[in-house]
Amino acid sequence: MATLKFNASSLFYTDLKERVNKYFVDKKKSQYGGIRAYIKAALLLSSFVILYCILVFNTPGNLLAIFLCMLLGLATAAIGFNVMHDGGHGTFSKNKAMNRIAALTLNFLGGSAYFWNIKHNMVHHTYTNIDGHDDDIEITPLMRMCKSQRLRKVHKYQYIYWFVLYGFMYFTWVFYLDMKKYFSRKIGPKEDIKIDFKTHVGFWFSKALHIFTFIFLPIALVGFEKFLLGYSIFVFTTGLVISVVFQLAHTVEHVDFPVANDEQQLETDWAVHQVLTTSNFATRSRIVSFFTGGLNHQIEHHLFPRISHVFYPDLSEIVRKACADYGLIYLEQRTVLLAISSHVKFLRAMGK
Repeated sequence: MATLKFNASSLFYTDLKERVNKYFVDKKKSQYGGIRAYIKAALLLSSFVILYCILVFNTPGNLLAIFLCMLLGLATAAIGFNVMHDGGHGTFSKNKAMNRIAALTLNFLGGSAYFWNIKHNMVHHTYTNIDGHDDDIEITPLMRMCKSQRLRKVHKYQYIYWFVLYGFMYFTWVFYLDMKKYFSRKIGPKEDIKIDFKTHVGFWFSKALHIFTFIFLPIALVGFEKFLLGYSIFVFTTGLVISVVFQLAHTVEHVDFPVANDEQQLETDWAVHQVLTTSNFATRSRIVSFFTGGLNHQIEHHLFPRISHVFYPDLSEIVRKACADYGLIYLEQRTVLLAISSHVKFLRAMGK
């Protein structure tokens, strides 16, 4: 696949970087999460372990168990948003080893930090919302996420069945999508991906660990029927929450899906491209910002992926002002519900 080319950096991005650098100089802060990230990680990881131990080793009554399985799914998603995501971007800590450990929490949860880095950091953050390049919008044939993708009859109802489909995302990720990447050695435009011996071992060990921890051990201790119900609730909650948070950032009304010209040249530079293809939501909510690890500030995250999410609320004012100064629309939905509504309207439009 031909490599896409962005225009040279614009005055917008040069000026914006100067403003953000000035913020860190004036505040005398580093760009890493530091103690706040450590405390949040400890809280989320300990919550996960406690919930898991209660459900597997001291299983309560059915109603309480169902509720706790949902909480376990929320804790899993929160670990992904706050610990794994920051570790994968190298912003969790100044210490590279700590970042590596944080990123590898994905492997314990059944995924692959190696493939995620390629899919998310290299592909998605570079080619955001570009059909054929951004793997995040390749959900064919079940969903149509932009006008350049083939329209099928089933897409007419995607604004209805998205809820169920997203709920299966985590399970599909662990047991199908990672396998597809592993055997095809391809993610979006990245082909012939090299996998060394250590990565081979880590990949299969992670899958075996997930199967033992979340399938084999629960079946042995609580029985197959209770396991099946609990695991289904757990993976559905995790998948739904993860999918919704990421979809609200790039597949809502008014976001752009750029198409390159015949010379594979895009109209804008990379930074303007990120603003046009990304949307924020519920940025005034401390609860949403805490839970999503700042992923409700997606514009800031895409412009500055090497800065910890703990600074996004402050940076949002700088980015918002810069966008206004350079005539760029700063897309944002005021609440989560409004963002979900916009996503549903988007899916309905793409199904026509």
